[in-house]
Amino acid sequence: MTFTITANSLVKDIVNELPKTSDVFKKNRIDFCCGGNIPLTEAVAQNNLNLDTLLDELKVVFEKYENTEKDVEVWTNSDSTTIIDHVISNYHRVSEEELTTLSPYVTKVSRVHGDNHPELLKVYELFYEFKKELMEHMAKEEAVVFPLIKQLADGTVENREEAIAMIVDLEKEHDHAGEILREIRAVTSDYTLPLDACGTYRLVYARLEALEGLTFMHVHLENNILFPRYLL
Repeated sequence: MTFTITANSLVKDIVNELPKTSDVFKKNRIDFCCGGNIPLTEAVAQNNLNLDTLLDELKVVFEKYENTEKDVEVWTNSDSTTIIDHVISNYHRVSEEELTTLSPYVTKVSRVHGDNHPELLKVYELFYEFKKELMEHMAKEEAVVFPLIKQLADGTVENREEAIAMIVDLEKEHDHAGEILREIRAVTSDYTLPLDACGTYRLVYARLEALEGLTFMHVHLENNILFPRYLL
């Protein structure tokens, strides 16, 4: 896939294709929601921006998308430290960033449209529950459990049973996170948009679904590749 965004690309089409570009437009005060039916050249002119700079920022988002996980099987033959470092860089840091940047959109949509679409109030509740749990979970992995797994790998762990029990607890936390995501999917009827959905509404659903995919891949690498090495 090549970078096809040009000066004539419509703002709304760019966001529809790559929802994360909404962060670039928000930072540059470009209205991608109600005012998104304009080409980049017009958006740049309206906001006194530099077109090349904006295109460079959008290309960074595109390249991050292109570098997302495409073949997880390559990790089956990698050592545990390599997998852990990969998970931290490509899943923990990315999830933290997305949970932080997506939060105000979820809040805004639930506040503006919650009266007419009460399911959004439930989405708000579930999203913030998921955010809190995942942030705490990732912090525990990095501070406590991942170092123990490295010790299990090199045979220096002091209490193997305790380390195994912590890994089992992580799997239970993964199960609960997955259940929250399934609830969000159920509440939104598989992210089906109502006829009156605005651009921000569409953005929230697209990014929630992408967050689900990111989380499931994150869990797959741990539950199905990393953890089984020590739970046999």
